[in-house]
Amino acid sequence: MCLRFFSRMFCLALLTLAASAQAAYVWLPSAPPKEIEARLARLQSDAVAHKAAIAAGKRAAFFCAHCHGETGISLLENIPNLAGQNAFFLLNQIDMFGDGRRKDDFMSGLVKVLKPDERFNIAVFYAAQPVSPTPAANRAQAVAGGKHYARACVGCHGANGYGTREIARLAGQRPGYLITALTDYRNGTAGRADHRMTGVAQKLSDAEIAALAIYLGTLP
Repeated sequence: MCLRFFSRMFCLALLTLAASAQAAYVWLPSAPPKEIEARLARLQSDAVAHKAAIAAGKRAAFFCAHCHGETGISLLENIPNLAGQNAFFLLNQIDMFGDGRRKDDFMSGLVKVLKPDERFNIAVFYAAQPVSPTPAANRAQAVAGGKHYARACVGCHGANGYGTREIARLAGQRPGYLITALTDYRNGTAGRADHRMTGVAQKLSDAEIAALAIYLGTLP
């Protein structure tokens, strides 16, 4: 309870600072998708530039660490891990918080003060971080979750749960966050629209959602 209280107070303080900064900053969109893809491809072939982008991203993400952890492994069960996400996907999510396509009282305000290069480097930084799986306390539940995943999720998120440039990585994600996200999709309160996710989630029971979350959390 104390950790959650102080985390919220810290986020409120950050949000207040962000609101002040936002008054003097005009949101600038990221480059077009093709330019982002080309820039990411160049980084993958240039180890020095890639290392510099990661370092810059870590500096720019200093205010993210309190909730998402120093390396993108979140400190709270209901906060998503960012480590290992596809950089293109992650940048798109950051941009959606900034331009209003996704809405969150904390994220929307904080992201709006980031410049395009800062957002790009943050995405590169988190994409480069290793994922920490969560061992299953109930092996049978994890096995059941694997079966549900193969039936309902593998077509979009991939056999290993790594996702794509447009679809989230689920492997190694916080089980608590996944339970909340799937339940919100099922109930129509996800904060963002995705007819595919809503359609899948509406067919899942509470037990199936919990099993899926446990299974996905065990994946490296």
